[in-house]
Amino acid sequence: MPWFLYYESYGKVGCRPSKSAKQRFRNKLKHLTSRKRPGTFKEIIIQLNQVTVGWINYYKISFMKSFLEETQHWLYHRLRQLIWKRWKKVSTKYKQLRRLGIDHDNALKTAASRKGYWRISRSEVLHRSITNKRLIQWGLKDLILLYERK
Repeated sequence: MPWFLYYESYGKVGCRPSKSAKQRFRNKLKHLTSRKRPGTFKEIIIQLNQVTVGWINYYKISFMKSFLEETQHWLYHRLRQLIWKRWKKVSTKYKQLRRLGIDHDNALKTAASRKGYWRISRSEVLHRSITNKRLIQWGLKDLILLYERK
């Protein structure tokens, strides 16, 4: 089976990556954002950018905007989880949340929470402190922008 599938929509013929190609891409991102992964956050971002830019350039003639939007939201979620795990101690979590502009009560409540990393990474406090814009400022490339620039 070829790497792409033909489909028709609105009278146009196009292609999109196969399910297995999408799954391999997601698995590679999952491996790069593993919570037990060594290395600095900057190194992880650099490797993520290499993989995503390469994948998007390879499949750039495809129709995959909705897949990339979904993957980007999932990737941001994974990165928030990774950051939260790396902060380790309650005191570090509290200090970092305060540094990122969260008020005392919310920072303390979130830092001392016993909820798991994945669940906390969905919290409103973490979304306000580690915004998508901030992740992009830290060096992560925007998948949708890369795709639309093709």
